[in-house]
Amino acid sequence: MNWQPVDAYIKNNLNKSISELAVLVAQPSVSAKHEGLQECALLAAEMLKKRGFSVEISPTSGAPVVFAERKGRSEKTLLFYNHYDVQPAEPLELWNSPPFELVEKDGNMYGRGISDDKGHFTSRLHAIDAILATDGELPCTVKFLLEGEEETSSVHLNEYVGSHVPQLKADACVWEFGGVDEFGYPLQYLGLRGICYVELSVETANQDVHSGTGGSIFANAAWRLVWALNTLKDENENILIPGFYDDILPPSSRDRELMEALPDPAPAYKNQYGIYKFLKDTAGGADLRIQEVFEPTCTICGLTSGYQGEGSKTVLPARASAKIDFRLVPNMRPEKVLKQLREHLDAHGFSDVEITYHGGGAPSRTDPDDPFVRLVVDCAAEVYGVPMRVIPMTGGSGPNAMVQDALNIPIVTAGIGHPASQAHAPNENVKIDLYEKGARHIARILQYFGSSAD
Repeated sequence: MNWQPVDAYIKNNLNKSISELAVLVAQPSVSAKHEGLQECALLAAEMLKKRGFSVEISPTSGAPVVFAERKGRSEKTLLFYNHYDVQPAEPLELWNSPPFELVEKDGNMYGRGISDDKGHFTSRLHAIDAILATDGELPCTVKFLLEGEEETSSVHLNEYVGSHVPQLKADACVWEFGGVDEFGYPLQYLGLRGICYVELSVETANQDVHSGTGGSIFANAAWRLVWALNTLKDENENILIPGFYDDILPPSSRDRELMEALPDPAPAYKNQYGIYKFLKDTAGGADLRIQEVFEPTCTICGLTSGYQGEGSKTVLPARASAKIDFRLVPNMRPEKVLKQLREHLDAHGFSDVEITYHGGGAPSRTDPDDPFVRLVVDCAAEVYGVPMRVIPMTGGSGPNAMVQDALNIPIVTAGIGHPASQAHAPNENVKIDLYEKGARHIARILQYFGSSAD
C-alpha cells in the first residue's frame, strides 16, 4: 500500500493534533481527588463526535465511562481502550512548567497526563483523521472505551463491561499504552500482572500518649503493625501467607524464549536507579526479566504512625497504618489473596489489624502467536525501521483482564511512550517524533486489520 498520503497528512497536521492534546491536558482530571472527571469525559466525547463517532456517556458510581463507535468498510471491529484520568501532579515544586499546560521544549511535550494517557488517545484520533482525510472511511469498525478511574484501580469498570458486552464486542483490542525502549525499538507488551492493593491499620488507644506514661504499660500501635508486617514475608523474599503460591502458572518455554531474545535490563536498571544488585542476587538477562514479572510480590508502599516532624516528640502512637500492594501473576486472583491475608493475620493473633481493600484486578495474557499480534508487530517495523520486541508480561497492572475475560479477544499495545516519559512523576513528557510515529503505526494497524482475512 502507498502510505505516502497518510504519512504526509499526519506530518502536515501534527500541530493541529498537538493543539487538541493541549486542550485535553489543560483539563485536570485527577481521579484520586475526584477532580474534573465529568468535564474531561465531555471533552473526550466531543473529540470523538467530531470524527463521526456515535458516543454514549454512561454514569457510574465514580467517573463516567465514554463509549464511541464508527462503522467502517469491513465488519471487522477494533476496540481501543484508553483512560482520561491522570495521577496527581504533586509535588508541584519539581515541575519545570505548569503541569496542566502543554509546553513544547527541545522536541518534547510536557504536561500531566500527556503520556499517561491523553497523548495516546489523541495520537490515535490523529491516525483516524489521516485515514478519513485520504480514504473517506475507516477500513474497519472502530470502537473506543474510555474510563476515568484507571489510576485508582478502575473500581467501576468491571461492572460497566459486564453489562455492556454486546456493545463492546470486537475482534481485537489495542490497549492504552505502548512505546519504545532506550534503543528506539518499539515494544509489544502481551500481558499485565494483577494487583491486590490493601491498607493495614491498627488502633491501640483513642489518642496518642506521652511515652513516659504509656511506654511501659500501653500497647504501641506502631510496634503492633510492625510485628504484623513481619509475618508476611521473610528475609529471603518468601511470602509467608499459606496458599499464596498455590495457583501460580509458571512461565512457559515460549515465555523464556521471548525473554531471552530481549536485551539484558540489568545495566539500565543499575544506572537509572542507582542500585548495585538485585533481590536473590539474580545477575540479569532472561532470569532477571522472568523474576521481574512472573513472581508475585508483597510490597510495602507506605508506612504511617506517630510523630514524623522535625526534632523530637516523646509520644506513643495510638494508630499505625501501612499501604501494601500484592502484584499477582497468572492464575492468581485478588479476591483469594484478600481472603488468605485475613486468615493469615487472624491465625497469627492479629485480628485487630484492619484490612481496607483499595482495589485490584486479575493478571491477563495474550498469546504471542495470535495473528493480530503478528499483524501489529510486523507493521511496526515499517514505521520505526527496526523490529518490534515482544515482551510476554510486564510488571505493572491494569484492568485489561476485565476486558479480555468478558470479550475473549487478543489485546496488544502500541503507543508513544519512552523510558524517560516520567509518567506519574513531575515533568511527564512525550517526544514529538514518537507522537507522530505512534499515529503512523495506528493507521497501519487499522488498514491492515480491516483488509485482513477473518
